[in-house]
Amino acid sequence: MREERPFSVLLGTDGAGKSSVMGRLAPLLPEWQLISVDSTLVAPQHALITRLRKDLQDYLLPGLGTVYSPDFLASVLQTAVVHLRDQVLARDPRAPMLVDSYYYKILAKCRMAGVQDSRIYSWWRSFPQPDQVVFLDVSAESAWRRRGDGAQLNVLEYDGATADWEGFERYQKNLRKLLLEEVGELPVTILREQPDADRAADAVRKVLTA
Repeated sequence: MREERPFSVLLGTDGAGKSSVMGRLAPLLPEWQLISVDSTLVAPQHALITRLRKDLQDYLLPGLGTVYSPDFLASVLQTAVVHLRDQVLARDPRAPMLVDSYYYKILAKCRMAGVQDSRIYSWWRSFPQPDQVVFLDVSAESAWRRRGDGAQLNVLEYDGATADWEGFERYQKNLRKLLLEEVGELPVTILREQPDADRAADAVRKVLTA
């Protein structure tokens, strides 16, 4: 009986470059299953996930705290969490798998948004755990530039009423702390910030194939 191949998670704060790295890893790791809710990696049969993500950006986040509650936010985000879990459960054990963020980043953001119901967190934490986590580190300054100097931020990427630098820096610092706490009992490799996405993808590839 063949040994089950590794299940890994790529993690990082906002602007760390996970989506860019995932896209560049596809030709570098053709034998790997790459799983994400990013539209470029969602299979056609799962187009609903892409649609829900767009509606989240267009309708839910602009109305968060006024039209929609934090609990409603968690309910919608849970569709992505369960989708990722389903992909993990359905994985081919003969092929290694890399999942973008898994439930870790959504859980941290729900906590920061004020979702208090611990039952949903307990359920997510009962999901299969990865063999390793690769954490893409990035300075808040670089992440800010990658977000168009704040012009491309959504309300789940900064503290306060306006998308200013101080609120972004504070939010990202707290997000990093929560993410690393959440995966603290797992093997974690922290990769320092790379000059560009190609070198970041190569650094991740080296960790995954070591």
